[in-house]
Amino acid sequence: MTAMTPTLAFWHDDEPLECVSRLPEAPNVVTFTFQAPSGALFRFKPGQFVTLELPVAGGPLHRTYTVSSSPSRPTSLTITVKAQEGSIGTRWMLDNLEPGTRLKAIGPGGTFSHLNHPSEKYLFISAGSGITPMMSMTTYMYDAGRDPDIVFINCARRPSEIVFRQRLEHMASRVQGLELAWVVEGTDRYQPWTGYRGQFNQLLLGLAAPDYLDREVFCCGPEPFMTAVREALVGLGFDMDRYHQESFHAPVGETDEFPEGVTLDDEVKAEIEFVTSGVTIEVAETETLLGAARAAGLAIPSGCTFGVCGTCKIKKTSGQVHMVHNGGITDEDIEDGYILACCSNPIGKVAVEA
Repeated sequence: MTAMTPTLAFWHDDEPLECVSRLPEAPNVVTFTFQAPSGALFRFKPGQFVTLELPVAGGPLHRTYTVSSSPSRPTSLTITVKAQEGSIGTRWMLDNLEPGTRLKAIGPGGTFSHLNHPSEKYLFISAGSGITPMMSMTTYMYDAGRDPDIVFINCARRPSEIVFRQRLEHMASRVQGLELAWVVEGTDRYQPWTGYRGQFNQLLLGLAAPDYLDREVFCCGPEPFMTAVREALVGLGFDMDRYHQESFHAPVGETDEFPEGVTLDDEVKAEIEFVTSGVTIEVAETETLLGAARAAGLAIPSGCTFGVCGTCKIKKTSGQVHMVHNGGITDEDIEDGYILACCSNPIGKVAVEA
């Protein structure tokens, strides 16, 4: 493949991403490297994500993935994905995504970044593919040329399933202040293991990071894992204002709660005009704009469906909506009239560009 000459411009999501390589990392885990066809550079905060539009059978599917590379290496962008049992989008990537394929992407987005929470000391706790934002943030600090202060705890089922192990160990051998703690449930045959064994708990936390009370904590992994981490920290008296987690699942107990004084009624009707499509429909106030669009046969791109990824952002041209999001839209976008269709309920007459 011909080497691409970078240009002094930054990539925007109106340009597709072109896959330039794929690298197997672990069983059912692959890192895909993308570049901008124009040669534009990538600008984002370490820990942020992008949403890919995947051409699966039956129509495009939008899936959100954390960027595993660092903006300190701006000529390419990498996404490391793990295909879980029953996955559709990620499995399509592992089976079909090859160098030369171009995909539409939305983003970058998200607030899960150490740059948003400056600290002298960090504690990164991850499991499975939740290691990807930690890899991005660690690489960013490593590339700065200064010795960081990071305790990096990663949990996996067995040593062969630890993603980025060799790369992280190489970085740890080149700087002071990057302490790695691998935790596995079982070992690989004929491969001696001298690290931690078991599951994350308070005792393991104290052994790996004795000064955890002084650290800013970032956590990412399956929901049960993050619940266990939160409970361990709370039980030890940790200041949870210094705890941050990344999740693409609905936050428990949040998405159905409304501010005091706001009541949505199944019996009250609202009118939604989809200006671009020339469609006007009547729905209950309790219906979201995304649900109403789907019922009308209109396709609004969506990813998480609960206000995290920002994929379904559309422009509201008139009217009022009630929106309860989980960080997928900025205050600036809201001031400019944008809303997230997945978590916005119409009130009265509403018009949107869709």
